[in-house]
Amino acid sequence: MFELYLDSVDVDQISRYNDCLPLRGVTCNPSILAASGQGLQQLLPALTAVLGGAARFHVQVVSRTAPEMLEEARRLHALPYDIVVKVPADEAGLAAMKMMKAEGLCVLATAIYSAQQGFLAALCGADYLAPYVNRIDAMGADGIGVVADLQLLLDRHGLESTLLPASFKNTRQAMAVLKLGVGAITLPLDVAAQMLGHPAAAAAVEQFTRDWQQTFPGRLSHEA
Repeated sequence: MFELYLDSVDVDQISRYNDCLPLRGVTCNPSILAASGQGLQQLLPALTAVLGGAARFHVQVVSRTAPEMLEEARRLHALPYDIVVKVPADEAGLAAMKMMKAEGLCVLATAIYSAQQGFLAALCGADYLAPYVNRIDAMGADGIGVVADLQLLLDRHGLESTLLPASFKNTRQAMAVLKLGVGAITLPLDVAAQMLGHPAAAAAVEQFTRDWQQTFPGRLSHEA
């Protein structure tokens, strides 16, 4: 089953989009949390009230050594929520992933900038892989190409990691990775808003309303 996430901690906006989108949950990182001024103790109960008890939250560790990451992951998993622990896909992070998976913890490998980096995280047992599409593009490389290569590697080698691409600037990038068959995606609020509608659709609805009211003023469809 495909999983749709919002990459935000704006509870009001998440509530708005949850009304019209089949959200699986929310992803966040230390920068997003710091900018919001909210910690997990405040945020997770608020998000659960909006999204329900089945929501999944991807939360990143801030420790920088493998043993410390493991202990932080244990404490995150002990919270009464469905939490996936985000771990940077660097040397310390890969070591931490192996230890976490030995204990059956659910892990997302984050800060992925190359297919080989994501492939190694998958070999270490990461449940999710988060390549940074627009950040890769901003460095002069091909973010969509990295996702394509990584999806190919997962398929060729029978690895069960789910690609959850992140870092999007526009709907073109988002649609391109969706066409590759990724199992999940996380969207910033502005890109989610762009995907919800089209200027031509709004104009068409307005025209329908004018035409109807000219002929059946003040009546609804079942009243005419």
